[in-house]
Amino acid sequence: MARVYDWYLGGSANWAIDREFGEKALAAFPFVRPAAKANRQFLHRVVRYLAERGIRQFVDVGSGIPTMGPTHEVADRVNPESAVVYVDNEPVAVAHSQVLLEQHGDPARHAAIHGDLRDPDGLWQKVADSGVIDLAEPIALLMLAVLHVQQLDPHGVDQTAATAARYRTLLSAGSYLVISHGTADGVPQQRASDMESFARMYDRSSTPVVWRPRAEIDALFGDLELVEPGTTWTPLWHPEESTDDTPAIEFASPDDSVVWAGVARKN
Repeated sequence: MARVYDWYLGGSANWAIDREFGEKALAAFPFVRPAAKANRQFLHRVVRYLAERGIRQFVDVGSGIPTMGPTHEVADRVNPESAVVYVDNEPVAVAHSQVLLEQHGDPARHAAIHGDLRDPDGLWQKVADSGVIDLAEPIALLMLAVLHVQQLDPHGVDQTAATAARYRTLLSAGSYLVISHGTADGVPQQRASDMESFARMYDRSSTPVVWRPRAEIDALFGDLELVEPGTTWTPLWHPEESTDDTPAIEFASPDDSVVWAGVARKN
């Protein structure tokens, strides 16, 4: 999934098999590429917004491969002393990320680690062991387009809600939780049907996904304080944080982005 997503974004960190899958997906569901790009632009705006407000530590879980405007590049433009740890469960994506960071990052401030988000305590320990992040200080925990990947335990039981609750507990005061999540809730009927078919394609050939209702996505923030405007479609979250060189993405309406998102603070 990480390499296919990189291809959707126009990156080069993917293989022929990923491009073949992506081309089939876009042929059937052309809305996917603009939705992926809108989600990446949401990441850019969030990181810029939080860095401008003093957050200097970012943990990007389910990060995939840090290309096409990755977290550390955006954060560094605001604060050259920012620290970023990328986490993914695909070894190839992690290895590729480590090579990219060796070439274009700072080992004192940037790291890529292998971790499973279903193991919050183990993952949090790996983040600490990286030496890049101080867990006692405020952190922006980014979980973008990852929680709609099915998070099942060995018995096939969904762990997403319990996992998100544990991460909320682990966050220090002053930290932020950032979530974006695909949904067919609140979109036009044809788009909802397309989303169902798109999910079946992933179920057959890639990593299974689930499009939760917006209320279930909202619940993943628990009692954290949502940053205005609350949860919304990705293009509507602080569009003023876009830069002059941000490519325009035209949607018939914001719900055509099919990704519901928000940012919340732990007081």
